[in-house]
Amino acid sequence: MAPAESLNPTARPRLRSGVRMRFDASRNQHVLLSPEAILVLNPTGAEILELCDGSRSIAEIQDQLAQQYGEAKTEEINSFLAELINRRGIEVTDD
Repeated sequence: MAPAESLNPTARPRLRSGVRMRFDASRNQHVLLSPEAILVLNPTGAEILELCDGSRSIAEIQDQLAQQYGEAKTEEINSFLAELINRRGIEVTDD
């Protein structure tokens, strides 16, 4: 299990191969689709995942959210990303 505090701020998260984020009209929410599961996302989670394209670092994602909203709760963002790593929804590269 990847603890949130162990995430490297320079790591670049992206969706794992075979995982897709889609808007589910019947739920009126974004969902994360993987071969094993469907995860319903709240609007904040969907926005974070939209930034997880493999080109932005975790620190850059946090900075972008802080610029948009005046603050970004680093611990909550890291916890969300760690949970998705554990659920095999995203992967991170440390380059």
